[in-house]
Amino acid sequence: MSATLSPFTRVKKTFKETILFGNEPTPELFAILSVYFVQGILGLARLAVSFFLKDDLGLTPAQMGALTGIAAIPWVIKPLFGFISDGLPILNYRRRPYLVISGLLGSLSWILLATVVTNAWLASLTLLLTSLSVAISDVIVDSLVVERARKESLGQAGSLQSLTWGMSAFGGLITAYLSGWLLEQFSNQTVFEITAIFPFIVCVAAWFIAEEPISQDELVSTQEQSLVKQQIKQLWQAIKQKSILLPTIFVFLWQATPHADSAFFYFTTNELGFEPEFLGRVRLVTSIASLLGVFLYQKFLKNVSFRNILGWSVVISAALGMTMLLLVTHTNRVLGIDDHWFSLGDSLILTVAGQIAFLPILVLSARLCPKGIEATLFALLMSIVNLAGLLAHELGALITHWLGVTETNFDNLWLLVIITNLSTLLPLPLVKWLPNSDPQVQEREEKENANYMGEAYEHHALGTVPDDGMMPEVLPEFVANKNK
Repeated sequence: MSATLSPFTRVKKTFKETILFGNEPTPELFAILSVYFVQGILGLARLAVSFFLKDDLGLTPAQMGALTGIAAIPWVIKPLFGFISDGLPILNYRRRPYLVISGLLGSLSWILLATVVTNAWLASLTLLLTSLSVAISDVIVDSLVVERARKESLGQAGSLQSLTWGMSAFGGLITAYLSGWLLEQFSNQTVFEITAIFPFIVCVAAWFIAEEPISQDELVSTQEQSLVKQQIKQLWQAIKQKSILLPTIFVFLWQATPHADSAFFYFTTNELGFEPEFLGRVRLVTSIASLLGVFLYQKFLKNVSFRNILGWSVVISAALGMTMLLLVTHTNRVLGIDDHWFSLGDSLILTVAGQIAFLPILVLSARLCPKGIEATLFALLMSIVNLAGLLAHELGALITHWLGVTETNFDNLWLLVIITNLSTLLPLPLVKWLPNSDPQVQEREEKENANYMGEAYEHHALGTVPDDGMMPEVLPEFVANKNK
């Protein structure tokens, strides 16, 4: 019998170590991974949303920018969802019911987008609902990961974070090319109807979450003590500490530097003539690159100092971003490199670098969330970065207007690329604000040395930029893609 089971045991061990990065294969783990998978696979409708707003509704670039800004609001107010989840349980559960609600809301909103949306106002409301659905599920599943990562060693916590974001990238990989190909076969509305199927997976996954119900005694006690007020007080005690505040400021400044996303989108479509099918290929390449970035971080970098890896990420990202100059000045053609091939290669390199820079920030955040307000603090830091991203987009738009870059005039696009890339180096002198060791170990040592009895949670805000780590998949490509 043992000889019969031995091959199965070996296969299971190999699957656990290579595919699951050492995490135990439990129903709950697969449920968590399925939610991240859905977040990635919703990219199926990304290009459809862009062309629906541009062609079906006839929006101008300015109108589209305003509408997508509205859709991003749930990602800026994510702490609210964290407060609700942590402090207002439904039927004595804090996580499961909210996952079910988010799944149902997501499916409904995509169906509405496919059937009744005929003007900009309805589109704004419906895209807001789709974004809200993903934001709620993202807060809940992040809190579940944080609760587990806090109990693991630094290496194991990094493995869990890598696995979850790798699953999101895998979902994006499956639908990457399809997002463009489907638009050549079906209407935008048909793509929306297909997309409406996937949020139901979140509803099913909710039932596999291993969550203990809150007892009536605990519930009464929670109500009597005004848990939400306690959370606010605990949250304030955490974020006002320099060990949390300074790294958060660093990442906010880094992410708030301007970028040239919208200008580059118009350049690739109007000047270079890239079609939706090719944009799908680009998304396929960036999805593969995201998985590659996860692998490289997990294999070689997960135990590197946060300060070192993020400091070098700032420098390397700025340098790699300059490669866009070759494309906007058509130097790649002089070198004999086709625009399409150059764009694919450039997207691959930038996405790998962005993923490697993103994962250590995510791991650091997860390891420092205080028990009891995991969803709240994690969501707060993510919303800070999303706010920085919106600010970066607006600053980029102002500089784009100042330089006279339009949908047909790209004479100064090269200068815009230089300004946006060099600006990312501005926060570099503040890199010492980042922790240089495992924050949980550092925290314990500080408590022992100072005999400090209060709660001190060193934290770091979420940061940089795989393709769409922070912004919802429903936003158009040129808005959500922060690699350009």
